Amino acid sequence: MAMRTRPAITLALALWACNPDQEPAYKGINTPPEDKPFEWLSQYNLFVTPIRDLKPLTEPGSRVLPYDLNTPLFSDYAKKARFIYVPSDKVGTYKSTGVFDFPEGTILVKNFYYDRLEGKDLIETRLLIRYASEWKAYAYVWNEDESDARLAIGGASLEMPSPDLVGGPFAYHVPNQNECKGCHSYNKKLMPIGPKAGNLNRMIVLEGVSVDQLDTWLKKGLVAGINSSNEAPVYPVWDNPATGSLDDRARAYLDVNCGHCHRTEGPANNTGLYLNIEEGNPTRLGFCKQPIAAGPGSGGRPYDIVPGDPDQSILLYRMESTEPVSRMPELGRELVHSEGVELIRQWIASLDPEDCN
Repeated sequence: MAMRTRPAITLALALWACNPDQEPAYKGINTPPEDKPFEWLSQYNLFVTPIRDLKPLTEPGSRVLPYDLNTPLFSDYAKKARFIYVPSDKVGTYKSTGVFDFPEGTILVKNFYYDRLEGKDLIETRLLIRYASEWKAYAYVWNEDESDARLAIGGASLEMPSPDLVGGPFAYHVPNQNECKGCHSYNKKLMPIGPKAGNLNRMIVLEGVSVDQLDTWLKKGLVAGINSSNEAPVYPVWDNPATGSLDDRARAYLDVNCGHCHRTEGPANNTGLYLNIEEGNPTRLGFCKQPIAAGPGSGGRPYDIVPGDPDQSILLYRMESTEPVSRMPELGRELVHSEGVELIRQWIASLDPEDCN
């Protein structure tokens, strides 16, 4: 496993004037030609200098906006600072289910970091860029002094301290481009996972003020199609019982962490196990369903989900495993999400065994 080494670099970043008597030198976000991503994250002009502070541009028309999700994807306990950019002359289309239809030029930004005693430890930044033909995914690994992040087409393996600084180090995995496609796949095309109406419908703090996130997107013209967030569904926060029932929170967790593959449009559609939040058929949800081809990944357990018996459920076995042949999700984690496992354990235990009939 390669040690975490990142070259120290300093780039001359673009500066711009803000004199109201003259046209600003800043001309907008830089978007590279399709299949020709920039080598450095700073070249996109998404953040003000120094970019390690992750402060989005606020110039008129830049429309780089922080956002958050009710229930996010687990990624080895890394925290994420998310941003979206939509060109000022375009607007996305609201959808009540699934990911919004974002226009060409949209950039989704996800910065991965750990909170340490000395501050944020930036690890990587992943970009999803919407081109005319399709989305493209690129990962950037931050250098040692966190002055910039460099493109890592082939991914990377970084030796990292444990998130709680108590356990030993682990191999943090930065995905390569093919692995990005493996998870972000919808009918064999690369697509975002998290930004759905129900997952975006929440309050968020912007510039020190608590605002309705979805209403803000509507007001700023990032999306259109409804009048207000009151018309949109709301997904629960997976670890907050005040936001939904155990069943609701478990289904939201499985949707984000498993449903992007386990759905009819996903790469795991041949399994017959569908864990997206819209699925309502108990058998397709795995209740007393034998695996089609789990092999050693079944852990010797009979069904994907045994209502009332989590310790006989393959789903839980695979969530608890760190072995590459068994663990689920296959990509995106090296560690076990103990809190997520406990949520799904409680959910399976709460299910009525009669659900098998």
